[in-house]
Amino acid sequence: MKKILLITTLLVSSVAGFAQKNTSQSYIDQFKDNAIAIMHETGIPASIILGIAMHESANGNSAVAQNLNNQFGVVGSGHETYYKNKKKVSSQYKKYDSILESFEDFARIITERKKFSHLAEELTQYDYEKWVKGIQKSGYAASHKWGADVLYIIHKYNLNELDGTPDEQPLVTNKQ
Repeated sequence: MKKILLITTLLVSSVAGFAQKNTSQSYIDQFKDNAIAIMHETGIPASIILGIAMHESANGNSAVAQNLNNQFGVVGSGHETYYKNKKKVSSQYKKYDSILESFEDFARIITERKKFSHLAEELTQYDYEKWVKGIQKSGYAASHKWGADVLYIIHKYNLNELDGTPDEQPLVTNKQ
């Protein structure tokens, strides 16, 4: 009887622990509409917003994502404090009131900071590969394989399908 109770407890614990973690698909399902809305407002492809968020936050499972709602690893100007495993952690990462606020701040950074803003002027929402390369080249991440990692996520989960297709654009005709 004790063995059955122990096995049941272990199974429930492992299932409960697993249920608390976001999977890639659950993260996509939860935030794709936000990414699409931001794409329509800013021109940054939804695949870029979601792919980078998934990469930087480990699908929302990283300590910074969980405790500070920071999905992109954005550094703030002060120190934020949170607790992890009952230990006090002081972080330089920026804290957001919501995950949506983190998404919106990322879009603001990409469209307003000088080192990235040229991308919005040069690229369309359909140029996700050029966006990744441009963001990396502009110094977003130190890792040389960051761009390849983000593109892998975009391709694996077909995130570029969220960007629409160029033929969905209205036709412009010359009226004479």
